[in-house]
Amino acid sequence: MKPVVVAPLPLWTTRSGRWLGFGERVPAQAWLALQALALWPHWRWAGARLSDGSDDPLGLVALLVLVVAVWRLGSRLRASPAPGWGGAAIALTLAATAAHAAAAPALVAALLAALAMAALLFAFLPSGVPRLPLAGLAVLALPVVSSLQFYAGFPLRVATAQLSAWLLQSAGMQALREGTALSVEGRLVIVDAPCSGVQMAWMAYFCACAVGWWSALPDRDFARRLAGVGAIVLAGNVVRNSILIGLDARGAGAPPGWHDALGLAVLAAVCAGVAALVHGGRDGAR
Repeated sequence: MKPVVVAPLPLWTTRSGRWLGFGERVPAQAWLALQALALWPHWRWAGARLSDGSDDPLGLVALLVLVVAVWRLGSRLRASPAPGWGGAAIALTLAATAAHAAAAPALVAALLAALAMAALLFAFLPSGVPRLPLAGLAVLALPVVSSLQFYAGFPLRVATAQLSAWLLQSAGMQALREGTALSVEGRLVIVDAPCSGVQMAWMAYFCACAVGWWSALPDRDFARRLAGVGAIVLAGNVVRNSILIGLDARGAGAPPGWHDALGLAVLAAVCAGVAALVHGGRDGAR
């Protein structure tokens, strides 16, 4: 009778082929912390951009919600990472490091770093947990408002001015767009940078991501509703600007504090509409 030779299994596998070893003894939160440490130069840039006043600190709110989301998942996180997402996290980390070394735009490198963190988180997520809202929160945690204002502010101001002109015309007023300004009843009213709606858009998409994660909205349904979020933001910004421009054009002007009060009211209405859209989508998906 011939002796049976049994090849020893590697220490990191079991007889079923399941990975077992150092990786499974380290919790997912520790791997995420190590990943964040490896990408530290990008977070240092983000902190410097906030500390010198170059951007609004809105991203800190998104970061807080993202941390709470990971904390709430707790023991539900996988013991070992999914290979596909783990590989994506490594590739994005290398890309972020290369971009930083090549002196690429810091925001581009930081975006790659944020996506690397999101990919590693996805590697540990259990099935059924939506990923797109968490990825959105990771991107919104970056200081992006001033960059969005620089690149997207002008076309948004043009679109807002044109739609406001049509809305005022429908109300019986003489309105004509001239660049990013409006000629209304013979008065020239400028649609300036704060009226572009960039901050309102940030708040709306943050609300969408937070509600989408809290409601466990499937990624496919969440993606379908992103266009609706943009439409709600544009409509709210046009209504706000049209009211203020209409008052200025009639010579009445906005009463003291009216501009801020109207802005807050419209922002609250926009966020409520976004929350209803996203949460209602979850109800429809059940």
